[in-house]
Amino acid sequence: MRFVTYEHGGNRFVGALVGDDAVKNLTAASAASGRGDPAWFTGMQALIEAGDAGIDEARRLMESDGHVVPLADVRLLAPLPRPQSIRDFFTFPDHIRQSYAGMQRLGARLAGMPAPTAPPLTELPALYLEKAIYHKGNPLTVVGPDTEILWPRYSKFMDFELELAIIIGRPGADIKAERAAAHIFGYTIFNDFSARDAQMAEMPGMMGPAKGKDFDRSNAIGPCIATPDEFADVHDIRMRALVNGELWAEGSNSAMLHRFEDIIAYVSRDETLHPGELLGSGTMGNGCGVEHDRFLEDGDEVALAIDGIGVLTNRVRRQD
Repeated sequence: MRFVTYEHGGNRFVGALVGDDAVKNLTAASAASGRGDPAWFTGMQALIEAGDAGIDEARRLMESDGHVVPLADVRLLAPLPRPQSIRDFFTFPDHIRQSYAGMQRLGARLAGMPAPTAPPLTELPALYLEKAIYHKGNPLTVVGPDTEILWPRYSKFMDFELELAIIIGRPGADIKAERAAAHIFGYTIFNDFSARDAQMAEMPGMMGPAKGKDFDRSNAIGPCIATPDEFADVHDIRMRALVNGELWAEGSNSAMLHRFEDIIAYVSRDETLHPGELLGSGTMGNGCGVEHDRFLEDGDEVALAIDGIGVLTNRVRRQD
């Protein structure tokens, strides 16, 4: 199933996509059925917390008549409007190598110096092979598809990031990697917009990115949350990034240094993961501007496409 949160007629609903051009209103269908717990379909977080019972009921509701709306008539929101937390990882080796060189080039530009000719890292630091390194994002900045991303006024170098993300569906601590798949509710597209010059200025503080990542509307997700059974192989999902229709990156999550199951095992060591938490894969190789030494301009449209999920499109706008 591909679950969505959407607005229609001034109201917000939980739904599921029917093909590529319609959505089933699960909120209304549940209320009409008289079955189950209608509270499960009052919001995506409630549905996730309902666990297997909620998903089973959603499947039954999909077989019922009525409550189908043309997708063109609704406004899709972030499928999970407020994740309980955001953890974003650094797992694609090409991105690790190439972003190192890209940030060096940007640093030289900001200092008014000639661009260095440093190649990408030829050897990955052992840290990234041994541990699933991550930073934490601000879940209050999450937006959905077709929402304009407001360029922070303090930045001149705006970037996008092509990422796959999972949503945790079942709580647990000290989860073994071989059992971790059962804790994944579904997959969504994640665009971790970045103010690269702000990020460059604060990273020497050794506390991770702050204003380089956290600004209003900086974290876009959507258009849906696809359950694992939507994929032939969850470890090889095709991913693409386009800017104004131009292909910038193409690949798959098969290149990740750490699979999501291993990431779950790592994060849950002596720490409970809760339903509704978002874990991002990190940027796929070539999946951001700093790797290409190209940055976004006012009005650029970024479209991230991931097979089985759809396309997440956002346009960036400078503020006066």
